[in-house]
Amino acid sequence: MKIAVLGAGAWGTALALQASARHSVTLWARNPEHAKDMQAQLENKKYLPGYKFTVPMLISCEPMGVDLKEFDLLIVATPMAALRAMLTKLSSLSIKAPVVWLCKGFEAQQLNGVTSSVPAKGLLAHEVLASVAPKLIAGVLSGPSFAQEVASQQPTALVAASEHSVVRKILVDAFHTDKLRIYSSDDVIGVEVGGAVKNVLAIATGLCDGLELGLNARAALITRGLSEMTALGVALGAKAQTFMGLSGLGDLVLTTTGDLSRNRRVGLCLAKGMSLQETLESLGHVAEGVYSAQTVSQRAQDLGVEMPISSAVLALLEGKLQASQAVAHLMGRSAKEEALDTGFR
Repeated sequence: MKIAVLGAGAWGTALALQASARHSVTLWARNPEHAKDMQAQLENKKYLPGYKFTVPMLISCEPMGVDLKEFDLLIVATPMAALRAMLTKLSSLSIKAPVVWLCKGFEAQQLNGVTSSVPAKGLLAHEVLASVAPKLIAGVLSGPSFAQEVASQQPTALVAASEHSVVRKILVDAFHTDKLRIYSSDDVIGVEVGGAVKNVLAIATGLCDGLELGLNARAALITRGLSEMTALGVALGAKAQTFMGLSGLGDLVLTTTGDLSRNRRVGLCLAKGMSLQETLESLGHVAEGVYSAQTVSQRAQDLGVEMPISSAVLALLEGKLQASQAVAHLMGRSAKEEALDTGFR
């Protein structure tokens, strides 16, 4: 199988390494200097240092054109902010092969093609697809996964979600091994909501850990965070049971407790008194939860879904609450029954 991975960040590189043992893989980098360095060093030292390209893999930075039609599978491994442009380009090329994205989050508001900081309804990846490339046969690959562990062949399980069975099947054929298990789902909305909301909740849990509030508080945040995630997902049309799977509970647990989680590190840094700007500069990578918090809260509000943890994270990121105030805000809420108004009991 011929696979093109469009985007040479950590996660795209890790998947390319996995697939290159059994398939012909091309890893595309946007920056020519980055591509040149990878070709020379046989390693992505910028985003995934320490993992050599031990199996032949083509590194490219050539402009994307009709040659992409030669591939059997296209993996879009860009951040959420670049997904619209990438899908638009692939649509213009009349790509027939399955297209799968890896990004997790909501797209920022677009006004006349210009990103706006004004709070507004953002889009999930499948909604971006519907607006710019509805003819593409597409889906999402998601789940609890740190790029470093996938690159080092540690056991990992992911979920391939698409309304098209051919997309689910080709992802299994491309990536399923004794080290990387691929499960299938037709609930694209549920898988995407899980991947987007868990990043926001990871900031809250990092804050909890950074303030040394204890394991009881962490467990409470994760559990109530799962409730928030499920409520929003069902309101958007997802299946409630999806959130007990890999892209829901699985990804939530990993991102809120794993030391490799960038979003959790945001919370840890804010708990230490660092500013958001200082925090982002210290990461060196994108932390999607920072950019998704506003949209998660806005879409929840539009749907009448209560998400107090996500709202507190947004207030913290916007400087409206200090770390200790965010905790007090959550703990000071009135008592209520533990139930999910989603049909999921």
